[in-house]
Amino acid sequence: MITALSDRQLEITTAAGRILTASGVSGLTIKNLAKEMKFSESAIYRHFTSKEEIIIAMLTFLAESIDQRLSSISVSSGPEEHFKAIFREQFRFFDLHPHFVVAVFSDGLMEETQQINEAILKLMNIKMKHLVPVIMEGQQKGVFTNAITTDELVHIVMGTFKLQMFKWRAANFQFELIRAGENMIHSLLSLIKSKQI
Repeated sequence: MITALSDRQLEITTAAGRILTASGVSGLTIKNLAKEMKFSESAIYRHFTSKEEIIIAMLTFLAESIDQRLSSISVSSGPEEHFKAIFREQFRFFDLHPHFVVAVFSDGLMEETQQINEAILKLMNIKMKHLVPVIMEGQQKGVFTNAITTDELVHIVMGTFKLQMFKWRAANFQFELIRAGENMIHSLLSLIKSKQI
């Protein structure tokens, strides 16, 4: 179950994402957040004790949302279709909620605090929890290549996804993520699928 955030806390984390998008980590201050939301700073502090707590709430909410959404994907269609479904769901979600892209891929975010690092690591582990079994099953069934290890394939796939999201963010979200994501999925599959003779 996803950790409950109040409607107001969700509003605050969304506004924090907008500030991260526009100004980066250094621009995300309680003062700027209050100004963005047309609140007093004390009104923000009634919901979160610090900027760090807001970022951790965003990352935790995202990790739990990803876990829930990817757990609900039907796995009856085989590893290749499952692989596609995982990434299509991710691209769909981020297309609707671009501020989460900034929370995950913000320059300097990992240098902020140990607790933020741990939240980012938890998020990465959730993604791997869903991707590793799919890649492993695909390798066992001869769908995906066995020329390199499961871990190496996962790193290639996750690195490609991260680069795609970084490009979208760097382009200020100005190209169609769903279409670019579909191209990325097909390109990755052409690389990792087993070459049958």
